[in-house]
Amino acid sequence: MAERPYILLSCGISIDGYLDDATAERLLLSNEADFDRVDAVRARCDAILVGAGTIRQDNPRLLIRSAERRAARIARGESPDPVKVTVTGRCDLDPEASFFTAGEAGKLVYCATPSVAEARERLDGRATVVDGGDPVDVRLVATDLAARGVRRLMVEGGGHMHTQFLTAGLADELHLVVAPFFVGDSRAPRFVHDGRFPWGPGNRAGLAEIRQIGDVVLLRYALSDRFDGQAATPPE
Repeated sequence: MAERPYILLSCGISIDGYLDDATAERLLLSNEADFDRVDAVRARCDAILVGAGTIRQDNPRLLIRSAERRAARIARGESPDPVKVTVTGRCDLDPEASFFTAGEAGKLVYCATPSVAEARERLDGRATVVDGGDPVDVRLVATDLAARGVRRLMVEGGGHMHTQFLTAGLADELHLVVAPFFVGDSRAPRFVHDGRFPWGPGNRAGLAEIRQIGDVVLLRYALSDRFDGQAATPPE
């Protein structure tokens, strides 16, 4: 068994690198054609990971939208949707959030050691709570996911999660979709935060694909020698 899953980061940003604006409403950065592409990529993953902040801000369901793709997963002996995963320090999460209530796939919560007992009480019956260290170490998360049979992990944000997986050198592939507008507000969340990244002027990331999808552009980067080259839009 591999020591960690194949890890694919997926993100939509504005031209000036923001994940969202500073308002309470979710900013849509993509279009229906790209949402469908993301759905297809999700459908071939074993698990999807988002940070606790994304759950609080966006209340994502993290389900496969296409009935055909769900049926194909069932035919392969898989659950209709990938396992849902989140990482949290304080477990400030609503047990009624869609992450926990939507879909039948398993839910895993990697929690900082001091909050594990509280998290297990709060999320009893909703999710499996795992001690992720203090603070939570994404390397431990990746290793534990592999031990649970997760071979392919899709990380969908937010900025703290992208930063942690990238700076830890755990990312194998990045799908970065650029929307055709600016946010222009430094209060808004960015794609990544400060950190020491393996890719810099002396070690450029490999650009594997550029594709226009309606009014957005997909930039696909190979970030490790594990990059598998599978199509960004899998065949139906």
